[in-house]
Amino acid sequence: MLHGTKSIMLSFALVGVGVVAAGGAALAVAQAHMTAASGDLQSAAKELNAAKSDKKGHRTKALALVNQAMNEVKAGIAAGAK
Repeated sequence: MLHGTKSIMLSFALVGVGVVAAGGAALAVAQAHMTAASGDLQSAAKELNAAKSDKKGHRTKALALVNQAMNEVKAGIAAGAK
């Protein structure tokens, strides 16, 4: 079992957010909540895409809002890196 920093870094790598491209491991730890939110939003988009489309447009609107939120989180991570 991994402990401490190694465990944290493995968790961020598994989220698939591209921590290295965003500025390295230190950025991931500094922006842990934003990184977690990004992973949660990716999961939400996957679930919405898998849902049946018989929701009178609400599933489609929710997916658009999740995509908008993902863009805002990415922008926030980038802004926090400066």
